[in-house]
Amino acid sequence: MALMQASEEILDYEDADDVVVPNGKHDHNLDDHALDYMQEDYVGEASVHTAEFKDLMLKPELLRAIQDAGFKHPSEVQANCIPKAVLGMDLVCQAKSGFGKTAVFVISTLQELDPSDPNQPSVIVLLPTRELAFQTAAQFKRFKKYLPSITLSLFFGGIAYEKDITNIRNRPDLNVIIGTPGRLAALVRDKILKLDHVKHFIIDECDKMLHQEDMRAQIKVIFDATPAKKQVMLFSATLSKKIMPICEEFVQDPYRHLVDDCAKLTLKHIVQYYVKITEAGKLEWLIHILDTLEYNQIIIFVNTVDRAQMLGTHLFENNYPSVMIHSGMEQIERLARYQQFKSFSSRIMVATDLFGRGMDIERVNIVINYDCPFNSDQYLHRIGRGGRFNRKGLAVTLVSDENDCKNLSAVQDRFDIDIAPIPDELDETLWAN
Repeated sequence: MALMQASEEILDYEDADDVVVPNGKHDHNLDDHALDYMQEDYVGEASVHTAEFKDLMLKPELLRAIQDAGFKHPSEVQANCIPKAVLGMDLVCQAKSGFGKTAVFVISTLQELDPSDPNQPSVIVLLPTRELAFQTAAQFKRFKKYLPSITLSLFFGGIAYEKDITNIRNRPDLNVIIGTPGRLAALVRDKILKLDHVKHFIIDECDKMLHQEDMRAQIKVIFDATPAKKQVMLFSATLSKKIMPICEEFVQDPYRHLVDDCAKLTLKHIVQYYVKITEAGKLEWLIHILDTLEYNQIIIFVNTVDRAQMLGTHLFENNYPSVMIHSGMEQIERLARYQQFKSFSSRIMVATDLFGRGMDIERVNIVINYDCPFNSDQYLHRIGRGGRFNRKGLAVTLVSDENDCKNLSAVQDRFDIDIAPIPDELDETLWAN
């Protein structure tokens, strides 16, 4: 097969059908050193369990990195799944947003990885967005702090294809490959990326990744290029009955850590309200909220790129400390704005659902659904951006038509919660941390 041209675009799953993201022109070396500027947050929570990380019999270097991060107790999902993962079992893992799923596969693969083995890469991690790939790489980098011989690199659309080819050919010792399926599938098809020795195959946000046939086909290309005998680990906060049979096609006799009651998926420490309002009244209401509420950081979700552009531009031009992020931006601009928000340089983020999954911004304590989510999974992932690490938070959904009412009603039915109308007087102690 002929090599792809450098100008050919690899669309990521989260990109809108009518949006083509131009290739980045910035010379961005996405290896260990390119991650140095990232502010890294541990994905997890303080657990009520008595187990400590030292009880998991981890490498001293790995345990030391965990202790440096200030964490002593694993969360429930970590305590249950890390020992199974270290034993080499396949996993299908579901847990609430912010409860440490990422740390399960990062810690377990670093525990088992042998960088002295000449047969590499050993680990491949697939994620739906560039931002999540970058964040996951930062987690690997954080916990391999005292394992400097372990190497990793990122691969995703939006940068020149030739740079990925050069990266792979110049670094045959790469241990961990992290990326989005479109770019990795292209590298596999063009016989640039060899995965003959992969021992650990991870799909994060697997429900989103496996839902659409075209995305699933890309994953299958990568999966089929790996050995039949390997460990497969699948992770998400939301795993529907419809997606589970597809997940089962990738695993063999897995350990399943599942939430059997949807009500347990909701984040009880997040206060949830709705506002019945006309479309014309949304902007005035939002400005009032931004001017009157005390908050650390806010994420405002909209449903389309055009809506993000409109609202983000309005807030910025009216001197609100805001940034916007959506799939219509070049990759380097998206990562720069992500870092700007993460580093607290901006306190308001306007985003599409590109930012709705897995992104960990510790200071976010208010989420506003300026546009009502289309379904309950979308709602859960959005509000999960606030109140991370078991902190308190506030989520407000604007409801402007009959479809919005139906969608919000479906959320309440599925998660067995009562989302009340927003009161005239808000008690800010409910979300102040």
